[in-house]
Amino acid sequence: MGKDDKVKADRTAKRRIDRAMDLAEERIGLIEESATVAERLANAAKSSELLSAVWSMPPAQRLMFHHGVDLAEVADAQSGATPGFDGDKYDAERFISLSSSEIARYQRLLYANGVKGSNRRLLIVLQGMDASGKGGIVRHVFRQGDPMGIHYHGFGKPTEEETSHGFLWRVERELPDPGWIAVFDRSHYEDIVMPHVYGTLPEDVWRARYDLVNEFERSLVANGCAVIKIFLVVGREEQRRHFLGRLNDPTKYWKFDASDLDARDRWDDYMAAWQEVFERTSTSAAPWYLVPADNRWYSRAVVSELLRTTLKNMNMTWPPLAPDIDKAEARRRLAADD
Repeated sequence: MGKDDKVKADRTAKRRIDRAMDLAEERIGLIEESATVAERLANAAKSSELLSAVWSMPPAQRLMFHHGVDLAEVADAQSGATPGFDGDKYDAERFISLSSSEIARYQRLLYANGVKGSNRRLLIVLQGMDASGKGGIVRHVFRQGDPMGIHYHGFGKPTEEETSHGFLWRVERELPDPGWIAVFDRSHYEDIVMPHVYGTLPEDVWRARYDLVNEFERSLVANGCAVIKIFLVVGREEQRRHFLGRLNDPTKYWKFDASDLDARDRWDDYMAAWQEVFERTSTSAAPWYLVPADNRWYSRAVVSELLRTTLKNMNMTWPPLAPDIDKAEARRRLAADD
């Protein structure tokens, strides 16, 4: 493609993105004005569809891991790419803001259904090398969310108590309750990758965990828990830049640890270990998504899209009044207070 053709294509993409977000914003404005619950839900669904039209290819299709994808190659040559998104940082920030408002709406709907007995819930697994942006994902994607209904947990090195149980014990304790969204910053997959890289457990022990994890996740999905597994693919040079930034900023010293450099020294080992994880545990029930993460605005937009569409596709409606409540009588009693 020549330079002029590229400029023309970029302008066309920009107009398409702007138009989709303008229409989505208009539709979002209609939601609260809707006369009925059905109309409100229909407007919410339409606004979400319009937001999805921002993408030239849905992230759920474009970024899902499939055999033949090589993590090391993605990290080396594609970590700065923005597949499926033809806009810039400004467009992504606007998208995240609009999408976040709809995530908050669907989150309240999920929570309300959980209160009324639904078993629907959502688990988001965030993985990636150090400095891949896992923490920022949570702050940006859930910027308009309600803390009541969101559970965030970061997994570190297992404690003595945790190692005295099966490796999934500490994970099961942090799973979302009905109606809740749980976000795992690192997860049960660390208990496969770390012994793989460092040889801290016999190979037959950590390899057996692949089947245990697959069965664990299948059971979760079968019991109403949607699972989104995301690996943020940061490039080695981008990671170095972030590490130096932490060392140059006293307010970020707390983020830096010598173990970060030890892990960086074994970059290739980690790439190989994670590659095997994807090949063994990316299933139809709980697939992996490999998200280029050098551009934080892009990875945040991707996660926002995956989260919003997952919630939308739960096809929930607002719970009705409990059958033992007489609305007319409740109104009469409230009127008597005037």
